[in-house]
Amino acid sequence: MIASVEGTVGAVASDSLVIEVGGIGYRVFAAPAILSTVVPGSVVKLHTYHLVREDLQSLFGFRTTEDLGFFNLLLTVTGVGPKVALAIVGSRPTPDLQLAIMAQDQAVLVSIPGIGRKLAERIIFELKEKVAAAGIAAASVAGSAGVGAAESEVVAALQALGYSLAEAREASRIALSDTKIGGTLEDRVKAALRSLLRD
Repeated sequence: MIASVEGTVGAVASDSLVIEVGGIGYRVFAAPAILSTVVPGSVVKLHTYHLVREDLQSLFGFRTTEDLGFFNLLLTVTGVGPKVALAIVGSRPTPDLQLAIMAQDQAVLVSIPGIGRKLAERIIFELKEKVAAAGIAAASVAGSAGVGAAESEVVAALQALGYSLAEAREASRIALSDTKIGGTLEDRVKAALRSLLRD
């Protein structure tokens, strides 16, 4: 599996770029935000999702591991394939999209080309379930281990959204230091996502 590609940009197309590494050119599908910032001859590193099927191999590239993690999470939703997931991740900052999902804001998802109302509903439903399940599982583990249940819930929920442990812990710490946020897991996760947007 190809986890990342770093090399010289050989060409840029409307939906992908070619990254040349050791005499081999890898075609990597990427969001317009990435494609608009690279030029042939520049050096770029992208974290990649390597799709392998019987009749096809494709690479999808992302600037950050968080974007890649969220892309992987989107692929678990029924009816979301790599092209749709890439369109979602590339449409706006990842924490912004995750906040929209937590807030059940369908309008944000429907505004993305290729996303209809039914698919937006399914994405929100399935991903909210995953985030809640991760938080509940973490709370039960934290309770038995004597760790702060509130922090463990938020950290696990953020990890379920694709964040690293270090980022999740820092965002959780910031969110839990705010005395104005509500007491539910959803309130705390939203506050943590807002802190990630400010970074």
